Amino acid sequence: MAQDETPQIYLITPPDFELSRFPTQLASVLDTHEIACVRLALASHDEDTLCRAADALREVTMARDVALVIERHILLVERLGLDGVHLTDGSRSVAKARKALGQDAIVGSFCSGSRHDGMAAGEAGADYISFGPIGDTSLDDGTQAEFDLFDWWSQVIEVPVVAEGGLDAELIAKFAPVTDFFGLGNELWSTDDPVATLARLHAVMS
Repeated sequence: MAQDETPQIYLITPPDFELSRFPTQLASVLDTHEIACVRLALASHDEDTLCRAADALREVTMARDVALVIERHILLVERLGLDGVHLTDGSRSVAKARKALGQDAIVGSFCSGSRHDGMAAGEAGADYISFGPIGDTSLDDGTQAEFDLFDWWSQVIEVPVVAEGGLDAELIAKFAPVTDFFGLGNELWSTDDPVATLARLHAVMS
């Protein structure tokens, strides 16, 4: 990424949300800020729950021309008319996803803090690589993706990179020169006013 470019925003849904409320909340955020992509990241593996959530969010994102990808569930992408899949197993499923979904679909891969996995996923056809968490979060084993990984990646690798997990204003300001996207999820949705929170975080990206 060029050093003078502001990173783009990549939204991650909560692991669980109310269909009566969250799509409206998402729409308000999308109407206020330019968002590159939304990831449906439900913890549930219940097909009906996933399908109903995807249908509701697709209405919101399609109306605003924002890409919608689903976490893990390759087989639901085409069935639900989504733009692609976000894989969570490093480089292992990238080639399989690319073969199943074709060249036009978005295939992203979360590679924790592994440079090796990130490079392998990129070589297998991933459109972007996600590293994280970059901050403190209770959802991991304590391992963090280091600044040096992003710094090296931004100088050497052309595949776009997402920084996510445990973000705050200080980390966003630090990592902005070395990442293409910031993946924002709980950092927004756990606050009383996600729109205002995003505005505050976006202000330190440039």
